Amino acid sequence: MYRAVTRQIEVTVEPNFLPERSSVDKGQYFWSYTIVITNTGAETVQLRTRHWVITDATGRKQEVRGEGVVGEQPVLGPGEHFEYTSGVPLPTASGFMAGRYQMVSASGERFEIDVPTFSLDSPDNRRVLN
Repeated sequence: MYRAVTRQIEVTVEPNFLPERSSVDKGQYFWSYTIVITNTGAETVQLRTRHWVITDATGRKQEVRGEGVVGEQPVLGPGEHFEYTSGVPLPTASGFMAGRYQMVSASGERFEIDVPTFSLDSPDNRRVLN
């Protein structure tokens, strides 16, 4: 599991390779990732936007920006959490993702929190050392 904490908001990520949605012959690899966002602070916050940088094994980067996550802009009171699962395809057997969420506090302050950089690894990417 990967973990980052920014301004008392914890973000954890658990990636999972999905062989049933991947095709090695076609150069298509697919992962799901489950993210839990936990507000450990004292102020209510809302997730407004996301920004992802997805990098494949060749170094090719793709940026994704948008409103909320999985169609939602969750509001988290003190001690509350929000969990969601999404997915990402790559043309290579490995890669990584990094991101940030823009949040807004109950008092109207906008700020960004880190999503930990996480690795996307498939069994096909394992190397045999001689």
